[in-house]
Amino acid sequence: MFPASSRAARRSLQQRVLLCAFFAAALLPAAALAAPPRAQPLFPPLRRWVNAVRHGDAPAIAAFYSRQPPPLFLVSTGLVRHAARQIGFWANWRKMGLIGFHVSLLRQRRVFPRLQEEYFQAALRVQTPAGPRSFYLFVSQLWRRETVGWRIIGGSRTDLSRLRQPDSLAGDIFPANVSPRAAIARALARARQDHKRVLLIFGANWCYDCHVLDLALRHSSLAPLFHSAYEMVDINVGEFNKHLDIAAQYQVPLQKGIPALAVLNSHGQLLYSQRDGQFQAARALGPEDLIRFLNRWKPQGR
Repeated sequence: MFPASSRAARRSLQQRVLLCAFFAAALLPAAALAAPPRAQPLFPPLRRWVNAVRHGDAPAIAAFYSRQPPPLFLVSTGLVRHAARQIGFWANWRKMGLIGFHVSLLRQRRVFPRLQEEYFQAALRVQTPAGPRSFYLFVSQLWRRETVGWRIIGGSRTDLSRLRQPDSLAGDIFPANVSPRAAIARALARARQDHKRVLLIFGANWCYDCHVLDLALRHSSLAPLFHSAYEMVDINVGEFNKHLDIAAQYQVPLQKGIPALAVLNSHGQLLYSQRDGQFQAARALGPEDLIRFLNRWKPQGR
């Protein structure tokens, strides 16, 4: 028989190993999920946690975290072995001007009868001196049912991003059976009629940052600016083995990464080509970076 102290130490070690393995995957983008998440109601304790964050109620937030054993968290800088930093991270948003907090549930499951996993993308809207700003991050939480109710015993969170991140890579934004040259010709015809530019985006459905850029241009507050001045053509480069002649024609060096962009005027003349991989890390960009780019190359008077 092991002494009681040894059994307790062994259980503590086992729990930490479990948590490390369990949450390591959560530092990966949610797009690692093969398909879009199905709509599910929020876990009631999570819903109450969200409400506490919205109000910046530090004592209420703290009450959601287990005291014994101390929670274990995984962030980009390593393991955090106490809850104080997590509580402060979430409670301080209200002081920084939080005006909106929303979670998009990505995965929810009962791991064991007394363990519940919650995985979601959090969107924080903050009022700053320069105007409203949005921030996004992925969060994983492991809840355990204790005698006093459900408490968080571990979790992880990614770094903040300024653009919304895709929930999956299931979207077919770069169709495989579309002729790019025909699509460019149609886009140029529309551009001449409506006094627009044509934006060529070279990418692939497996490319995470391609989905980030697509979300920003088509499904965010940038969409009105984009659609008022541009026609878009998505060009599928496959595994860098398709339509390389078109990329070469428009002076886009695909070896620098994707997504890769080129801008044409309505007569098909090249105005801009991405030479240094400026958009291949789209997840690191902010809305102001895209606004600056769109405004620079849009037609005069738009």
